[in-house]
Amino acid sequence: QVELVESGGDLVQPGGSLRLSCTASRRFFSIATMAWYRQVPGKQREFVAIMDTRGPINYTESVKGRFIISGDSGIFGGNNPPTVALQMNNLKPDDTAVYYCKIHGWITDRVAAMDYWGKGTVVAVSS
Repeated sequence: QVELVESGGDLVQPGGSLRLSCTASRRFFSIATMAWYRQVPGKQREFVAIMDTRGPINYTESVKGRFIISGDSGIFGGNNPPTVALQMNNLKPDDTAVYYCKIHGWITDRVAAMDYWGKGTVVAVSS
């Protein structure tokens, strides 16, 4: 099994910045995609950003130009657990939510690829 732990959530004023981080508890054999989602209480979880280890990166329209998703060398396998980051700039009140990271990959070469989710970190944007 593997756990993903998000960190970096905080209360920030509009226009401010935060950097979220998501670290796995173990290394992956291979990763296909890493993504960030967010959820406001009472609403469905929504997609924020996704990074394919083969290159393509996509963002939801509302965060384009403000958020940047990135990963360290662990996302390409090897000996280190992967870390996925979300740099969030020019934050707006509508960005307030619980942010979750998700990794889709293989923890070994003997199991099927699965989605692994963190438990979330709270981002609050308010003056």
